[in-house]
Amino acid sequence: MEINKELKILGWIVAIFLFAFFLPLENERFLTAVDATLDLSRWYAREHVILCLLPAFFIAGVISVFVSQGAVMKYFGAKAKKWVAYTVASVSGTILAVCSCTILPLFSSIHKRGAGLGPAIAFLYSGPAINILAIILTARILGFEMGVARVIGAVLFAVVIGSAMSLIYRKEEKAKREQQMNFPEIPEKRPMWKTSFHFFTLVLILVFANWGKPTADETTGAWFWIWSNKWWITGFFGLFLVYSLIFILKIKWWHVALAALATALSGLLTTSPLIPMVVGIAGLSIITLFDKTDEDNPEWTRSTWDFTKQIIPMLAIGVVIAGFLLGSTHDDTAIPGIIPNEWIAALVGGNSVFSNLFASVVGAFMYFATLTEVPILQGLIAAGMGKGPALALLLAGPSLSLPNILVIRGVIGTQKTMVYVALVIVMATISGLIYGGLF
Repeated sequence: MEINKELKILGWIVAIFLFAFFLPLENERFLTAVDATLDLSRWYAREHVILCLLPAFFIAGVISVFVSQGAVMKYFGAKAKKWVAYTVASVSGTILAVCSCTILPLFSSIHKRGAGLGPAIAFLYSGPAINILAIILTARILGFEMGVARVIGAVLFAVVIGSAMSLIYRKEEKAKREQQMNFPEIPEKRPMWKTSFHFFTLVLILVFANWGKPTADETTGAWFWIWSNKWWITGFFGLFLVYSLIFILKIKWWHVALAALATALSGLLTTSPLIPMVVGIAGLSIITLFDKTDEDNPEWTRSTWDFTKQIIPMLAIGVVIAGFLLGSTHDDTAIPGIIPNEWIAALVGGNSVFSNLFASVVGAFMYFATLTEVPILQGLIAAGMGKGPALALLLAGPSLSLPNILVIRGVIGTQKTMVYVALVIVMATISGLIYGGLF
């Protein structure tokens, strides 16, 4: 046993030595891929973790603590009518401006609370896929028919893939349903409207804090106005959160006032929106964690921390790998990874089975932040990408990514994750072929 341990240590030492010895630092493409990895990691940390993921973790905590298991099962569990469960799951993404990573804590939360595998998977897929902001941007930039095709495809995918997963794992789901049928009806601790108010306040803060930048030639209209004033709008919903903390969660008003004051002052003293967001999250964590009036309040923060520990490490690994292989594309930055972009563009021309399949696979493993898939596709179409593969990438990409896949594996296991990814890729390929044939 001791020898095996020492051999393992020796193996790691040799592996690290060989890795350092053979680093191709003289290779320009390798160095560019390293730059892309670092750039994507920095951008992800600056723009995505604080503004997207941390609020999403708190929203997941709300579901985990304040939404009773009975309420989750009412819409997603064994006692729910299938058409209700899949309808709610497949259109829920319209209110969430989330990407494939931000949806993960929400998916993990409803899955742990007893949601059936089918509706939970439908929710997991539809969250990023049917993001209403992304649909509008798609129709505006890539064409009305592409926007419509994305809506239809996203809703259909959510229902079909969720139903297929439920059918494939029907024995496990049957056992879960039998257990749930014996669960007693537990009354809600507080009226549902109060929990809903608290939940949707956090959702609206998430949505407006991440409102996408309009195109360069758009300087008027509702989209531009909201983007120009998004931090005032986010602050307005922050006042709703203050109300919720005091009158719904019953936290001492002066604790909430101190946290709100610190957040407001940090916003006035700096031009970066990240600082007040960090201060606000820290203040929220402190006042809830040390609250003595209701045990659910500190449990909310502890649950949020549990989701953070579970998801962040796998996301970090996934972002690094995705950046190295596929590059960093965001805002006006485009740094290629170790796989040249021109190879990808050349492989997704026309409307063959291979081009659609390749676009689906690349989309499934590439990371897209919210709304960034549209300008990326715009560039690929200009470089010769066919319309069919473009839709295939749109239907596979936003809902999946390498970081996303690694985290899903930790929630539902390797086999179910592989089946889910395969279903998305196959359906995206078929949809691309049909769309490419029609248009």
